[in-house]
Amino acid sequence: MIVAGIVIGGGIFSLPPLVAGIAGSPLWMFVAWATGAVLALIGALCYAELATAFPHAGGDYHFLTRAYGKDVSFFFAWARVMVITTGSIALLAFVFGDYMSRLLPLGSHSSTIYAAAVVIALTAVNVAGLRQSAVTQNVMAVLLVLGMLLVIAAGFSAPAPSAAAPSAPPAAPALAAFGTALLFVLFTFGGWNEAAYISAEVKGGPRAIVAALVLALALITALYLAFVAALWIGLGFDGLKSSKAVAADVAGNAFGAAGEKLIGAIAALAALTSINATMIVSARTNYSLGQDWPLFAFMNRWDGVRNAPVPAYLFTGVLSLALVGMAAINQGGVKFMVEFTAPVFWFFFLLTGIALFVLRFRDPHVARPFRVPLYPVLPVIFVATCAFLFWKSIQWALINKAVQIALYVMAAGVPVWLVARQRRVNGRDG
Repeated sequence: MIVAGIVIGGGIFSLPPLVAGIAGSPLWMFVAWATGAVLALIGALCYAELATAFPHAGGDYHFLTRAYGKDVSFFFAWARVMVITTGSIALLAFVFGDYMSRLLPLGSHSSTIYAAAVVIALTAVNVAGLRQSAVTQNVMAVLLVLGMLLVIAAGFSAPAPSAAAPSAPPAAPALAAFGTALLFVLFTFGGWNEAAYISAEVKGGPRAIVAALVLALALITALYLAFVAALWIGLGFDGLKSSKAVAADVAGNAFGAAGEKLIGAIAALAALTSINATMIVSARTNYSLGQDWPLFAFMNRWDGVRNAPVPAYLFTGVLSLALVGMAAINQGGVKFMVEFTAPVFWFFFLLTGIALFVLRFRDPHVARPFRVPLYPVLPVIFVATCAFLFWKSIQWALINKAVQIALYVMAAGVPVWLVARQRRVNGRDG
């Protein structure tokens, strides 16, 4: 439910028109979606080996520490804690606020009020304990899937007028164009790797995380393909490419005026589910950072009664609220920072893929309850995919003249790292 809750976010409600326009035909559109699903599954199998061999609440942070040392993993944690996860929480909170404001407006600052309220409420739920946060996550994820099924039903029940069939098979898009379409597809699948952060807490032993990843991606893939098919049938291919709110248009065609409110509730639920799941995994990165670096030791406390890293949750919530406040002043500020730190994210994702090879070589005797099939072919495909997305994200940032934002974020971590490193050395000497 955590994996599904993170993956099924705002992307699937906004990116299908872009994928359709770039792919150029229904056939190549579905090829792009199917290819993205296969690549996500390959990545999940690589993470499954790492998570079963080295189960830890730190997830990627722990893998990078074992493979490259604490200095490299510190900068990963810095980027994740300060911008990537907290920025995502703030942005999703505003998505929730925007849609809720259409359903129940609260005045001129309605979106900000909803955004701040949902961050506070979900932080409180997670601080209350693992059982409460897990129940909340499961209920929201089930409701989200049911909502998407309603949109799927709407698309198939109210098909658009049929267009004339093409006289010849559609030509394949250029490799660069297909790669761009794949970038957007993989964006909608993003988040499956977050299961690694709860690998040490999954019931059923290490192999249970494999089943969780594979089953989650199987569900998501089936849901996505059915969802895109419903959009195509409900709007027609040209209508899908030109739509600005595909799910709302499909629901509106099927249900009339109630359709817009329906999809508003579904989109708000998608944001809410992703926020809660992101909080669950981001707090565990903070907890691991506190374990390794005395400067952040205040987050190195696990509440045995609540079975949760309470200070880490509070730290995540405070930072997310601060970003909500910044976004309230400048609506594009947080989005701008998160979007253009993508090269940093994919760089560390690439390092995690390479860590699979490093740890196989360095720790050959560590028990691996699950091994990636067809090694080293599948891990090479995963690493190549990460390298491709790293390159595409740099291209995107350069086009928007904002690649320097990623450099500023990482540069700000350098003095903090120097102080934290000195504190760690002094603590060890003492």
